[in-house]
Amino acid sequence: GINAEYMGDPSDVDNVHSIMLSLGRFRTCRARPTLNFKPAVQRRTYLEWSTSTHNIRKWTTHENLISWTLERIKYLQPARVHLCDGSQEEYDELISLMVQSGALIQVNPKVRANSYLARSPPSDVARVEESTFICSENKSDAGFTNNWKDPEEMSQLLNKLFEGAMRGRTMYVIPFVMGPLDSEFSQLGVQITDSPYVVCNMRIMTRMGAEALRMLGDDREFIPCVHSVGAPLVRGAEDKPWPSNEKDKFIVHFPEQRRIVSYGSGYGGNALLGKKCFSLRIASSMAREEGWLAEHMLIVGITNPKGVKKYFAAAFPSACGKTNLAMLSPTLPGWKVETVGDDIAWIRVGKDGRLWAVNPEAGCFGVAPGTSKKSNPNCLKMLDKNTLFTNVAMKPDGDVWWEGLTDETPNKCISWLRTERFPDSGYDAAHANSRFTVSITQCPTLDPSWDSKDGVPLSGFIFGGRRSTAVPLVYQAKDWNHGVFVGAAMTSETTAAAAGKRGVLRNDPFAMRPFCGYNMADYFKHWLSFQDRTAPDQLPKIFHVNWFRKSKSGKFLWPGFGDNIRVLEWIFDRCDAQGDEKALDTSIGWVPSPGSVNRTGLEVSNEQWDELVSVHPTEWMSEVSKAREFFSNFGDRLPQEFTVRLDELQKRLEAETPHRKI
Repeated sequence: GINAEYMGDPSDVDNVHSIMLSLGRFRTCRARPTLNFKPAVQRRTYLEWSTSTHNIRKWTTHENLISWTLERIKYLQPARVHLCDGSQEEYDELISLMVQSGALIQVNPKVRANSYLARSPPSDVARVEESTFICSENKSDAGFTNNWKDPEEMSQLLNKLFEGAMRGRTMYVIPFVMGPLDSEFSQLGVQITDSPYVVCNMRIMTRMGAEALRMLGDDREFIPCVHSVGAPLVRGAEDKPWPSNEKDKFIVHFPEQRRIVSYGSGYGGNALLGKKCFSLRIASSMAREEGWLAEHMLIVGITNPKGVKKYFAAAFPSACGKTNLAMLSPTLPGWKVETVGDDIAWIRVGKDGRLWAVNPEAGCFGVAPGTSKKSNPNCLKMLDKNTLFTNVAMKPDGDVWWEGLTDETPNKCISWLRTERFPDSGYDAAHANSRFTVSITQCPTLDPSWDSKDGVPLSGFIFGGRRSTAVPLVYQAKDWNHGVFVGAAMTSETTAAAAGKRGVLRNDPFAMRPFCGYNMADYFKHWLSFQDRTAPDQLPKIFHVNWFRKSKSGKFLWPGFGDNIRVLEWIFDRCDAQGDEKALDTSIGWVPSPGSVNRTGLEVSNEQWDELVSVHPTEWMSEVSKAREFFSNFGDRLPQEFTVRLDELQKRLEAETPHRKI
């Protein structure tokens, strides 16, 4: 990386070049050798900043990027600027810097080489959906599932917050690629941040640095991303290990302008702007305009004992088993599951008419609690080295720990709150949304085509949520449009991945409710449009699963984890099946017929199985009511197809509901 320090340069006020800018917006003007800034607010003790273009022109010849970066320097007023190259040397230097400052603690290198632990304050532990905005030009284009504010008003608010926001800090400029290098799927971004923690995480999660600069060339478009922890340093003040702004947090997307601005949080998707902000919210808006899909989906390749391989993309809300499925260890002999991606999929219609998918990320940002040798042994192997942990506990031997990692709780550890914690302390040692960041190349089940420029061809989509009742273990949609309806009507019990109450049932269409960058009614129409973009027999089959159904006594009916391969085997076979082969027709779709799912060796009785795949009409009448209530929020924008399907489903359920005596 290239470092430069910028100092205030008192000059004649009359000659100061004045710019008032909206953060992240492109400027086409030529970069000047010296750019001066006249402060809009006259409370500063200095008058202007001067910046040289010498260092930045060594780094890139992209004129828009140069101009944009120099404007950010003037407005944010950092003490230093670091132009990132993505090298190992740069990463090591930043890690060392954070260890020295107390931002990171080294994990015992004899247990986990080159691994570190960061701890955030309790006010900065998860996505902040209430502070996440889609600032489209028209409020109706954001839809009721998104927070909206007029883009001009939001820009003015952000300008005030960001003015001088990086004083005393280093401003890092991160060029990055989402998607395989030189692929037609891929998109480019540049993030500015004042968090070295973000830089190191972005290096793991994206293709960052020199290769991104090469792809940018002199004039390629990029998504501008501006992030600050919102904690400028006053001279002489002591910095915090995890700086953030407890009062103000804003994660803002401008879909028409294709830019992202984030303020006040240093955590996860709030700060790693290539992830949910770019790869889902902005990318979903781009995808609608350009005819592709940006989805909150894992991608896996599944090979049966005969050597036949099929690829599937699966949408689950965060902390609902997505990573476990992406790295599944099958319990059935001869089956193999390989990982393409664990969180996000970009999908296009290929030249052959099939849907092809890539994983735009290069790493995994996974939920730690619950990850164990039993639940996800392959994921656990990934974490043996080169891992950044956030908000997990640390044991006396210097290794990390979280709930669910082992059967026994450590007698003593240092919790994520930096307190000494004992088994009877009454609170979790690791935060429920504690995370690990690790390169996907360390995954032992990595698919050979994970980085393919062309992507992988999809045979099926799998939707799923966390439901204790009503929803069967697995069912298949009758056709593409029915499958889109199933995805749109998805519900799930909330988890710790987002701030707020856990266990509350909410609608989460396609597991995209927090991540769709435009009106979801238009998103549903976009999915329906793929019926006309290719031949119907080229479209993937669509399924819905629910690993979390419980008995009346509150116990899980299905063992889950590696045994989910038994359900995936049925899904695998149904992709080639005709009609009701291995299936029973129900009011909501096809469920497995008796004996069609291999239960050999499972402690699942016939009664439990019947409950797992049952469709109770009275329970589903309630599901229809919830869906109607949810869909009513979209008004006339909702596809008419959904209203028709709801009416038809209700009629079928009413016909199956036993008549009650009055």
